[in-house]
Amino acid sequence: MGVAGNAFLTTSFVILQHNRERRHVDFQLWHFRRSLAIVEKDQEVKTMESKSPLKDKVVLVVDDEPDVLDSVEEALDMCLIHTAKDYETALQYLLTHNYDIVILDIMGVDGFDLLKKAVARGFPTVMLTAHALSPASLKKSIKLGAVSFLPKEKMSDLRPYLEEVVMGAGKHLWIRFFERMGGYLDRKFGPDWKERDQFFKEFEKELASELDRHS
Repeated sequence: MGVAGNAFLTTSFVILQHNRERRHVDFQLWHFRRSLAIVEKDQEVKTMESKSPLKDKVVLVVDDEPDVLDSVEEALDMCLIHTAKDYETALQYLLTHNYDIVILDIMGVDGFDLLKKAVARGFPTVMLTAHALSPASLKKSIKLGAVSFLPKEKMSDLRPYLEEVVMGAGKHLWIRFFERMGGYLDRKFGPDWKERDQFFKEFEKELASELDRHS
């Protein structure tokens, strides 16, 4: 091979080596930027959690489905969480601890009886349900003193719901509930579901009066 051929091979090798080094640098730069974005995201989440009114609150979660308990614990990782999978364990917790919030499933753990116990001890209680989602269960939850009611399909809304509970919104929680969930419940129960029950018509009037008094 002549001088020209050797020069060509040398030049090609240099170009190839340069491209490899450039790709390596580009990969390192991409990896650095990705790591930086992850760190910034973690810091953003930690900042949000530190500002949340839920930070360090003590919460009891009762549900017979372990995946639901895991989901709630993940969503409320800024809180101190106690979990119970059955009525007896939940009752012991309610009788021996103080809670900022109690979250109760209805089916499988005798949630309505636990609701009575929680309300009697003065714990703000949210009902979380899937199988028992009905106007009747919503009505009973209100009558027994629950502060809100959340279908498990709307689990992503749990944190803002509970932040309002901690901030002490009182009956305004039910106003916010119907504002947020009105369309969803209309699709589930039918557009005239409240009109078919005198309780809900009167309850809505009561909430409207409450809102007028504070406006």
